[in-house]
Amino acid sequence: MMDGMMAEAAYIDIASLDEIPLRGARTVATAHGNIAVFRTGDDTVFALRDSCPHRGGPISQGIVHGHGVTCPLHGWVFSLQTGAAEGEDVPCIARFRVRIEGDRVQLDVTGPIADAS
Repeated sequence: MMDGMMAEAAYIDIASLDEIPLRGARTVATAHGNIAVFRTGDDTVFALRDSCPHRGGPISQGIVHGHGVTCPLHGWVFSLQTGAAEGEDVPCIARFRVRIEGDRVQLDVTGPIADAS
């Protein structure tokens, strides 16, 4: 990447929507580490790095509620939309682009979403 240009998205097909449990997650190994792809109760999909910033716990094993997930190790709640912990002053979990094409879930493996500064 040069002069602040973003790399073109590179989506890979990972599963059908029904293969990801409702209010659950599926993990995908990528060059950027394991990524947790979440399916909410309203069939929205989100993707976060599968590592809580507190102790590196597997956020994919957390409880999904609304558009949030509770870390299985210490109960912190993270927004699936932003990766931010609610009420905690800790780094956000890196987010990745994910989309649904037909009934297929696709993950952008070019890298995490850069937050606007």
